[in-house]
Amino acid sequence: MLGTLVNVAAIVAAGLLGCLVKKGLPKSLENSLMKAIGLVVFIIGLNGVLTNMLSADETGKLSDSGTLLLLVSLALGVIAGELLKLDDRLNGLGRLAEEKLHLQGFAKGFVPASLIFVIGAMGIVGALNDGLRGDSNVLFVKSTLDFVTGTVLASSLGIGVAFAAVPVLLWQGGISLAAGALAPLLSDLLLQEICMVGYAMVMALGLNFLCETKIKIANLLPGLLVPVFYELIQTIPFS
Repeated sequence: MLGTLVNVAAIVAAGLLGCLVKKGLPKSLENSLMKAIGLVVFIIGLNGVLTNMLSADETGKLSDSGTLLLLVSLALGVIAGELLKLDDRLNGLGRLAEEKLHLQGFAKGFVPASLIFVIGAMGIVGALNDGLRGDSNVLFVKSTLDFVTGTVLASSLGIGVAFAAVPVLLWQGGISLAAGALAPLLSDLLLQEICMVGYAMVMALGLNFLCETKIKIANLLPGLLVPVFYELIQTIPFS
Protein backbone atom coordinates (compact mmCIF):
# COMPACT_ATOMS: atom_id res chain seq x y z
CA MET A 1 0.00 0.00 0.00
CA LEU A 2 3.02 2.28 -0.23
CA GLY A 3 1.72 3.97 -3.38
CA THR A 4 -1.65 4.74 -1.78
CA LEU A 5 -0.01 6.15 1.35
CA VAL A 6 2.18 8.44 -0.79
CA ASN A 7 -0.92 9.49 -2.76
CA VAL A 8 -2.78 10.30 0.46
CA ALA A 9 0.15 12.35 1.76
CA ALA A 10 0.35 14.26 -1.54
CA ILE A 11 -3.34 15.17 -1.39
CA VAL A 12 -3.12 16.36 2.24
CA ALA A 13 -0.02 18.42 1.45
CA ALA A 14 -1.72 19.89 -1.63
CA GLY A 15 -4.80 20.82 0.37
CA LEU A 16 -2.75 22.60 3.03
CA LEU A 17 -0.57 24.40 0.49
CA GLY A 18 -3.61 25.47 -1.52
CA CYS A 19 -5.21 26.94 1.60
CA LEU A 20 -2.09 29.01 2.27
CA VAL A 21 -2.20 30.31 -1.30
CA LYS A 22 -5.95 31.00 -1.02
CA LYS A 23 -5.45 33.56 1.75
CA GLY A 24 -3.64 35.89 -0.63
CA LEU A 25 -6.04 35.61 -3.59
CA PRO A 26 -8.42 38.46 -4.47
CA LYS A 27 -12.00 37.42 -5.17
CA SER A 28 -11.82 38.22 -8.90
CA LEU A 29 -8.73 36.04 -9.32
CA GLU A 30 -10.38 33.25 -7.31
CA ASN A 31 -13.39 33.28 -9.67
CA SER A 32 -11.15 33.24 -12.75
CA LEU A 33 -9.15 30.37 -11.26
CA MET A 34 -12.37 28.43 -10.73
CA LYS A 35 -13.20 28.77 -14.43
CA ALA A 36 -9.72 27.59 -15.35
CA ILE A 37 -10.10 24.58 -13.03
CA GLY A 38 -13.43 23.77 -14.67
CA LEU A 39 -11.90 23.88 -18.14
CA VAL A 40 -9.01 21.59 -17.15
CA VAL A 41 -11.27 19.11 -15.34
CA PHE A 42 -13.59 19.02 -18.36
CA ILE A 43 -10.65 18.34 -20.70
CA ILE A 44 -9.38 15.57 -18.40
CA GLY A 45 -12.82 13.97 -18.46
CA LEU A 46 -13.18 14.34 -22.22
CA ASN A 47 -9.76 12.83 -22.81
CA GLY A 48 -10.64 9.90 -20.54
CA VAL A 49 -13.96 9.25 -22.30
CA LEU A 50 -12.42 9.39 -25.79
CA THR A 51 -9.44 7.24 -24.76
CA ASN A 52 -11.74 4.49 -23.52
CA MET A 53 -14.32 4.77 -26.33
CA LEU A 54 -12.14 5.14 -29.42
CA SER A 55 -9.85 2.57 -30.99
CA ALA A 56 -7.79 2.55 -34.18
CA ASP A 57 -7.27 -0.33 -36.60
CA GLU A 58 -4.04 -1.11 -38.47
CA THR A 59 -4.85 1.54 -41.08
CA GLY A 60 -5.34 4.21 -38.45
CA LYS A 61 -9.10 4.41 -38.93
CA LEU A 62 -10.92 5.32 -35.72
CA SER A 63 -14.01 3.52 -34.48
CA ASP A 64 -16.03 4.03 -31.34
CA SER A 65 -17.77 1.64 -29.01
CA GLY A 66 -19.71 1.85 -25.77
CA THR A 67 -21.95 4.81 -26.63
CA LEU A 68 -25.14 2.93 -25.76
CA LEU A 69 -23.57 1.48 -22.61
CA LEU A 70 -22.52 4.99 -21.54
CA LEU A 71 -26.04 6.31 -22.08
CA VAL A 72 -27.66 3.42 -20.18
CA SER A 73 -25.10 3.65 -17.37
CA LEU A 74 -25.69 7.36 -16.78
CA ALA A 75 -29.47 7.02 -17.12
CA LEU A 76 -29.76 4.11 -14.68
CA GLY A 77 -27.17 5.72 -12.43
CA VAL A 78 -29.07 8.98 -12.10
CA ILE A 79 -32.36 7.12 -11.48
CA ALA A 80 -30.78 5.09 -8.67
CA GLY A 81 -28.94 8.13 -7.35
CA GLU A 82 -32.07 10.26 -7.25
CA LEU A 83 -34.05 7.52 -5.50
CA LEU A 84 -31.30 7.06 -2.94
CA LYS A 85 -30.69 10.83 -2.71
CA LEU A 86 -26.94 10.22 -2.83
CA ASP A 87 -26.01 13.81 -3.63
CA ASP A 88 -28.11 15.17 -0.76
CA ARG A 89 -26.67 12.58 1.63
CA LEU A 90 -23.07 13.20 0.57
CA ASN A 91 -23.41 16.98 0.85
CA GLY A 92 -25.25 16.54 4.15
CA LEU A 93 -22.35 14.44 5.42
CA GLY A 94 -19.97 17.17 4.29
CA ARG A 95 -21.97 19.85 6.06
CA LEU A 96 -22.13 17.73 9.23
CA ALA A 97 -18.36 17.35 9.17
CA GLU A 98 -18.11 21.09 8.53
CA GLU A 99 -20.12 21.80 11.69
CA LYS A 100 -18.33 19.25 13.86
CA LEU A 101 -14.84 20.27 12.72
CA HIS A 102 -15.69 23.98 12.52
CA LEU A 103 -14.24 24.16 9.01
CA GLN A 104 -16.11 26.66 6.86
CA GLY A 105 -16.59 25.56 3.26
CA PHE A 106 -15.57 21.94 3.96
CA ALA A 107 -18.27 20.33 1.79
CA LYS A 108 -17.56 22.69 -1.12
CA GLY A 109 -14.06 21.28 -1.52
CA PHE A 110 -14.44 17.73 -0.19
CA VAL A 111 -17.11 16.43 -2.57
CA PRO A 112 -15.67 17.51 -5.97
CA ALA A 113 -12.07 16.74 -4.94
CA SER A 114 -13.06 13.24 -3.82
CA LEU A 115 -14.70 12.56 -7.18
CA ILE A 116 -11.70 13.85 -9.15
CA PHE A 117 -9.13 11.89 -7.14
CA VAL A 118 -11.09 8.61 -6.92
CA ILE A 119 -12.57 8.25 -10.42
CA GLY A 120 -10.09 7.16 -13.05
CA ALA A 121 -8.02 4.29 -14.37
CA MET A 122 -4.75 5.26 -12.67
CA GLY A 123 -6.15 4.68 -9.20
CA ILE A 124 -7.53 1.24 -10.05
CA VAL A 125 -4.59 -0.01 -12.12
CA GLY A 126 -2.04 1.53 -9.76
CA ALA A 127 -3.65 -0.01 -6.68
CA LEU A 128 -3.80 -3.43 -8.37
CA ASN A 129 -0.10 -3.24 -9.30
CA ASP A 130 0.72 -2.09 -5.78
CA GLY A 131 -1.18 -4.97 -4.20
CA LEU A 132 -0.13 -7.74 -6.61
CA ARG A 133 3.46 -6.85 -7.47
CA GLY A 134 4.50 -4.21 -4.96
CA ASP A 135 4.92 -1.84 -7.93
CA SER A 136 3.91 1.68 -6.86
CA ASN A 137 5.13 3.58 -9.94
CA VAL A 138 1.66 4.30 -11.36
CA LEU A 139 0.46 5.65 -8.01
CA PHE A 140 3.61 7.76 -7.67
CA VAL A 141 2.76 9.41 -10.99
CA LYS A 142 -0.86 9.84 -9.86
CA SER A 143 0.38 11.38 -6.62
CA THR A 144 2.29 14.03 -8.56
CA LEU A 145 -0.75 14.86 -10.68
CA ASP A 146 -3.05 14.91 -7.63
CA PHE A 147 -0.65 17.23 -5.80
CA VAL A 148 -0.76 19.78 -8.60
CA THR A 149 -4.53 19.44 -9.08
CA GLY A 150 -5.20 19.47 -5.33
CA THR A 151 -3.15 22.62 -4.77
CA VAL A 152 -5.10 24.50 -7.43
CA LEU A 153 -8.44 23.14 -6.18
CA ALA A 154 -7.72 24.01 -2.55
CA SER A 155 -6.68 27.53 -3.51
CA SER A 156 -10.29 28.08 -4.59
CA LEU A 157 -12.34 25.50 -2.66
CA GLY A 158 -10.58 25.39 0.69
CA ILE A 159 -9.51 22.80 3.25
CA GLY A 160 -12.12 20.21 2.25
CA VAL A 161 -9.80 19.20 -0.60
CA ALA A 162 -7.25 17.83 1.90
CA PHE A 163 -9.89 15.55 3.44
CA ALA A 164 -10.46 13.94 0.03
CA ALA A 165 -7.44 11.85 1.03
CA VAL A 166 -9.80 9.73 3.17
CA PRO A 167 -11.93 8.25 0.33
CA VAL A 168 -8.72 7.80 -1.71
CA LEU A 169 -7.22 5.79 1.17
CA LEU A 170 -10.35 3.65 1.49
CA TRP A 171 -10.78 3.12 -2.28
CA GLN A 172 -7.21 2.50 -3.40
CA GLY A 173 -6.21 0.81 -0.17
CA GLY A 174 -9.19 -1.53 -0.44
CA ILE A 175 -8.29 -2.42 -4.02
CA SER A 176 -4.65 -3.10 -3.07
CA LEU A 177 -5.66 -5.35 -0.17
CA ALA A 178 -8.18 -7.24 -2.33
CA ALA A 179 -5.99 -7.21 -5.46
CA GLY A 180 -5.59 -10.98 -5.59
CA ALA A 181 -9.36 -11.50 -5.74
CA LEU A 182 -10.16 -8.52 -7.99
CA ALA A 183 -7.49 -8.93 -10.68
CA PRO A 184 -9.07 -11.96 -12.45
CA LEU A 185 -12.46 -10.20 -12.51
CA LEU A 186 -11.28 -6.89 -14.01
CA SER A 187 -10.71 -7.53 -17.70
CA ASP A 188 -9.22 -4.77 -19.85
CA LEU A 189 -12.62 -4.26 -21.50
CA LEU A 190 -14.47 -3.96 -18.19
CA LEU A 191 -11.89 -1.51 -16.86
CA GLN A 192 -12.27 0.59 -20.03
CA GLU A 193 -16.06 0.61 -19.66
CA ILE A 194 -15.95 1.60 -15.98
CA CYS A 195 -13.45 4.38 -16.71
CA MET A 196 -15.50 5.61 -19.69
CA VAL A 197 -18.51 6.12 -17.40
CA GLY A 198 -16.36 7.60 -14.64
CA TYR A 199 -14.69 10.13 -16.89
CA ALA A 200 -18.10 11.23 -18.21
CA MET A 201 -18.87 12.17 -14.61
CA VAL A 202 -15.59 14.09 -14.43
CA MET A 203 -16.72 16.02 -17.53
CA ALA A 204 -19.98 16.89 -15.75
CA LEU A 205 -17.97 18.05 -12.74
CA GLY A 206 -15.92 20.29 -15.02
CA LEU A 207 -19.12 21.79 -16.40
CA ASN A 208 -20.26 22.56 -12.85
CA PHE A 209 -17.07 24.56 -12.27
CA LEU A 210 -17.01 26.17 -15.69
CA CYS A 211 -20.65 27.04 -16.29
CA GLU A 212 -21.97 27.01 -12.72
CA THR A 213 -24.46 24.29 -13.62
CA LYS A 214 -26.15 22.18 -10.95
CA ILE A 215 -25.43 18.65 -12.16
CA LYS A 216 -25.63 16.37 -9.11
CA ILE A 217 -22.52 14.28 -9.73
CA ALA A 218 -22.97 11.99 -6.72
CA ASN A 219 -26.35 10.88 -8.08
CA LEU A 220 -24.55 9.53 -11.16
CA LEU A 221 -22.19 7.29 -9.17
CA PRO A 222 -24.36 4.12 -9.28
CA GLY A 223 -23.78 4.22 -13.06
CA LEU A 224 -20.26 2.88 -12.41
CA LEU A 225 -21.83 -0.47 -11.50
CA VAL A 226 -23.76 -0.84 -14.76
CA PRO A 227 -20.75 -2.04 -16.83
CA VAL A 228 -20.06 -4.64 -14.13
CA PHE A 229 -23.62 -5.99 -14.31
CA TYR A 230 -23.48 -5.83 -18.11
CA GLU A 231 -20.35 -8.01 -18.19
CA LEU A 232 -21.90 -10.44 -15.69
CA ILE A 233 -25.06 -10.79 -17.81
CA GLN A 234 -22.94 -11.61 -20.86
CA THR A 235 -21.36 -14.54 -19.04
CA ILE A 236 -24.74 -16.13 -18.24
CA PRO A 237 -25.62 -19.02 -20.62
CA PHE A 238 -29.21 -18.43 -21.72
CA SER A 239 -29.49 -21.46 -23.99
